[in-house]
Amino acid sequence: MTANHVRSQAITEVLTRPAVQTAETRPLSETWATDVFNLTKMEEALSKTAFKAVKKTVTTGEPLDPATADIVAAAMKTWAMSKGAKFFSHVFYPLTNITAEKHDGFIVTNSDGQAITEFTGSLLIKGEPDGSSFPNGSLRMTNAARGYTAWDPTSPAYIMWTANGATLMIPSVFMSWTGESLDKKIPLLRSISAMDVSARRVLTLMGETDIAPLNASCGPEQEYFLVDQHFAAARPDLLLSGRTLFGAPPAKGQEFDDHYFGAIPERVQVFMQAFEEKLYRLGIPAKTHHNEVAPGQFEIAPYHEAANVAADHQQLLMTVMKATAAEHGFLCLLHEKPFAGLNGSGKHVNWSVGNATQGNLLDPGTSPEHNLNFLLFCGAVIRGVHKYGPLLRAVIASASNDHRLGANEAPPAILSVYLGDQLEGVYNDIKAGKISVSSDGGVMDLGLSQILNFQRDPGDRNRTSPFAFTGNRFEFRAVGSSQSISGPLTALNTMLADSLTWVADQLETQLEKGLTRPEAVAVVVKELMELHGDAVFGGDGYSSEWHEAAVAERGLRNLPTSAEALPVYTEPDVIDLFERTGVLSAVELNARYEVYSEQYINSIAVEARLVVDMARTVIYPAALKYAADLATTYAAANEVGISFDTAQVKIIAENANLLLSTATQLESALESHDFADTKAHMEHSATSIRGLMETARGYADALEAQVDDAVWPLPKYREMLFIK
Repeated sequence: MTANHVRSQAITEVLTRPAVQTAETRPLSETWATDVFNLTKMEEALSKTAFKAVKKTVTTGEPLDPATADIVAAAMKTWAMSKGAKFFSHVFYPLTNITAEKHDGFIVTNSDGQAITEFTGSLLIKGEPDGSSFPNGSLRMTNAARGYTAWDPTSPAYIMWTANGATLMIPSVFMSWTGESLDKKIPLLRSISAMDVSARRVLTLMGETDIAPLNASCGPEQEYFLVDQHFAAARPDLLLSGRTLFGAPPAKGQEFDDHYFGAIPERVQVFMQAFEEKLYRLGIPAKTHHNEVAPGQFEIAPYHEAANVAADHQQLLMTVMKATAAEHGFLCLLHEKPFAGLNGSGKHVNWSVGNATQGNLLDPGTSPEHNLNFLLFCGAVIRGVHKYGPLLRAVIASASNDHRLGANEAPPAILSVYLGDQLEGVYNDIKAGKISVSSDGGVMDLGLSQILNFQRDPGDRNRTSPFAFTGNRFEFRAVGSSQSISGPLTALNTMLADSLTWVADQLETQLEKGLTRPEAVAVVVKELMELHGDAVFGGDGYSSEWHEAAVAERGLRNLPTSAEALPVYTEPDVIDLFERTGVLSAVELNARYEVYSEQYINSIAVEARLVVDMARTVIYPAALKYAADLATTYAAANEVGISFDTAQVKIIAENANLLLSTATQLESALESHDFADTKAHMEHSATSIRGLMETARGYADALEAQVDDAVWPLPKYREMLFIK
């Protein structure tokens, strides 16, 4: 079957596919967390003493003794086997942005050769995958392979179902034999602990006596695209790189804004409901779903949870989403920019900090100017973003996310804080030594008797800000769709821990001078804003004026590519931050720099090789054949005295030859290897290789606009985006 026939067949298959039947659903009360071994189920299965010990570990981080671990393991095994599970797996999160699993059976043989089930506390606590076969940044050599997984009791175990049955999944950390973190969970847990210590110190100085453990909470909004599998199968670029490396823009894209929050296509709605049914069984609080801006783009948003659990659930959500999409005949695309010229996909990480006694410490209340704890904690965030904005850019760096952050579409690569008019006014008044009086947003009255009036928010939203305050939390809008949220959360918690320590030091000094707490807070916040207020910006983050002023007048750094952002991991102030807070050692940080740099280089290399391959074996042959057919037709017409304009065949020939020439140049650029260091290699990938890829794309897309639609081999944007 020729390539163009594959495309034609794909269209036919999509248009004639039978409707997917909606599965029978049960009430939420009957499905919620039925596949999760949570505290509720532990309370039913464990003795009072054992349950009390486990609950204390989960809520306060107290260590769990081995004897209790044995009891938990036995109960966990009984529960899992009652659901048909024969296997268990330590689930961990290596430096790949995806989830890793090692499956073992609940089986041993006794002296009589009989198979019996076994699952002890030692098996629950520790596993042993290969530490050198995962990305490790030279922490583990090939001959030094030992690595460990260890059970994380603060994140509940769950059952994962496939067509063949059930497996008990145990969230775990992953470390080397020498004790370094090889994963994304260990630094996140350490950052929460560091933030807790610093936050307790501030709250104690503020006169709080009953202080429960503090934690970060998170609610990540996930954007994604759905493409029918028949179209995806005919697009090597989608299958191997997650984005279209070629593709002319369709006549209609997103310019009418008619897809955003529009009626969800029936087939997609069926997928969403099946997907969310699985999430509910796994205790993942999916709350919102809707059409996003681009055709074929959608979003799902869960309710807020504790940061560690939210990060685990986010990884699980992506896994379940891809699997469920496949069941419904879709390929789920999590690439940040799968379709050029259309809205890209991000992951908006909503982040706040609080505890059971003081509540959400980023909730300003009705009078933020009088909420002293809020003023200090929100101020600490402002300081953190100002001091460590480049770090926040580095933790969201990837080859795919560069397509958003370097363009005027997503929040830009300059990290700033949006507070809203009310809060910005409060902090500026304190900076100026004024007494601030905040005002609410007033009542929304449309003058329509049938529409109830409601209280308007005190400030508008700013979609161009990478880091925006949204009422009682901050929204880190620049995180990539395909990324693990653990890295961004770790950076946010760590910078907050550092800033809260600074706040505590300053506060302590002022209190020792005899100032009252309100007076001391005013002095501290005033100094903080004088030093770090340049991070606050409420205007258009996409504008060229802001890009110029941010760098020239405010001293903020603009890091549009990962080649510029990733070296931040090796900067002295960043190393000092992570070592001082105990979150990551210099060795662990350098390992991450090596891993993420290699991933960046490899990602671009894969795309470049695809461009060369598709240009030579798919696009050029189709163009050549069509040009030859046109030339034959022209020649035959001339023989009978009919003259046609030959401009089109000349355009096709010119673009085809230029495409082939660029592919050869790209192949040579890929063979370059004599680089001074990793940074130079990344810069070569970001400039030379990506530049040639874009040039090749220009010629290929020009050919798509000239070659007969009936012979064009690749599914087009109009088909992939609009046929569902």
